[in-house]
Amino acid sequence: MNAQRLQGRVALVSGSGRGIGRAVAEKLAAEGAKVVVNDLDPEPAKEAVAAIEAAGGAAVACVGSVTDPEFADRFVATAVEEFGGLDIIVNNAGYTWDNVVQKMTDQQWDDIIDVHLTAPFRILRAAQPVIGATVKRERAEGVAVPCRKVVNISSTSGLQGNAGQANYSSAKAGLVGLTKAIAKEWGRYNVTVNAVAYGVINTRLTSVTTEEKTIRVADRDIRVGVNPAVMEAATKQIALGRAGSAEEAAGAVYLLCSPESSYITGETLVCGGGL
Repeated sequence: MNAQRLQGRVALVSGSGRGIGRAVAEKLAAEGAKVVVNDLDPEPAKEAVAAIEAAGGAAVACVGSVTDPEFADRFVATAVEEFGGLDIIVNNAGYTWDNVVQKMTDQQWDDIIDVHLTAPFRILRAAQPVIGATVKRERAEGVAVPCRKVVNISSTSGLQGNAGQANYSSAKAGLVGLTKAIAKEWGRYNVTVNAVAYGVINTRLTSVTTEEKTIRVADRDIRVGVNPAVMEAATKQIALGRAGSAEEAAGAVYLLCSPESSYITGETLVCGGGL
């Protein structure tokens, strides 16, 4: 493994046992970062850690739901205890639970806001004392303060809305606001805080299917997948003419974690193939 651009950095990546999150974790690890992998389920988290280690990288698992009020502290503590610090935070965990507004329940609204907006807020809140104390120590020792990174995963649904996704669109729009606010708060620590808004990316949540497919979240079966006609219509609106891959999605996150992006903060990068 060529551990170059992120050598010695420590990264938290939520929802990184599968899909885009796993691709992000593997990309950061390939560039030298030590990664705390998270998934709701133990097996995907263990598999992601094993894949990173097999490629020569370093990773540990922190299994659990990001919506657990106690999770954020445990997530941050894992980075500090296992790798000695915290340099990169990628708030990626999430799923969709769609319905038109008149049929959307309070539970659907609350759960999606919780996973996409409240959980990142809690993780950032838990990370602040660690980052603040580290920067204070670095300055006291006369050490150059490195540029640390936060990347929050938003969506084009949060920028332009999407029918049937009032909850998801609202959460992802809120995450853009959170990104801008924390960018202003954490600039004094030399931390950049940005968002990546994905368009259509191929994952298990967006797989094309005519059959009913579900995923299990918190003892509940959530329907996933996209009707072929809907996907075809969406693809026609993409300049590149296709959905993106998880690896391409991870590349956008890496751009904002790389040293070259040290003077970009409070911004939202659209990774949508020209959607």
